[in-house]
Amino acid sequence: MAGSFGWLHTSAPTPGWPRATLAHGRASAAYSPAWAAIRTDPGTATVALLGPRRAILGYLNLTPRQGGETMANWAVFRLHHNAKEGDRAVLKEASARGLVFPSGARGSCVVDRYATSTTRYREIACLAGAGRRTTVVVAAAPLGEWATQASTLRREIASLRV
Repeated sequence: MAGSFGWLHTSAPTPGWPRATLAHGRASAAYSPAWAAIRTDPGTATVALLGPRRAILGYLNLTPRQGGETMANWAVFRLHHNAKEGDRAVLKEASARGLVFPSGARGSCVVDRYATSTTRYREIACLAGAGRRTTVVVAAAPLGEWATQASTLRREIASLRV
C-alpha cells in the first residue's frame, strides 16, 4: 500500500540536521540534533535518542545490503530477519514497493512491530537503491514512544541518500 507511505515526500528533515553516513560515504540520512551516535554492528551507522538509563526512545540505522534481500522480497525478508534475530510477535502493518525517495532513490518499505525480551517496538524499514548501491535504513521506537517519535523517524527515513 503506497498510501501508507505518502509521508515519504512530505517529511523533509530540518535544514542543518547532522547526517549519519556509512563508511566510504555510500549512504547517509539526516537525524535530529537531539540524537547521538551509538555503537552497534561494524559497518553500520546508527544514532539514537536515549532516555533515562540509556533506554532507546528512537533509533536510526543504516546498513549496506548484505544478503538475499531484494526490492521484491523486502517485506517478507525483513519480517523473517527480525524473527531470526530473536524478536517475537513480529507483525507487518504495511508495506509497499516501487517507492521513490526525495533523493531519487527507489525502494521498498515495511512498517512492522515486534517484541524483544524487554521492549515492544514499531519500525519503518526500507531497502533503497540508486544505481548498483543498495542500503537498508531502519527507524524504530518503542510502542509507547511512537506517537512522540513518528514524525522525526519519518523525516529521517525521507532524508535517505544512497
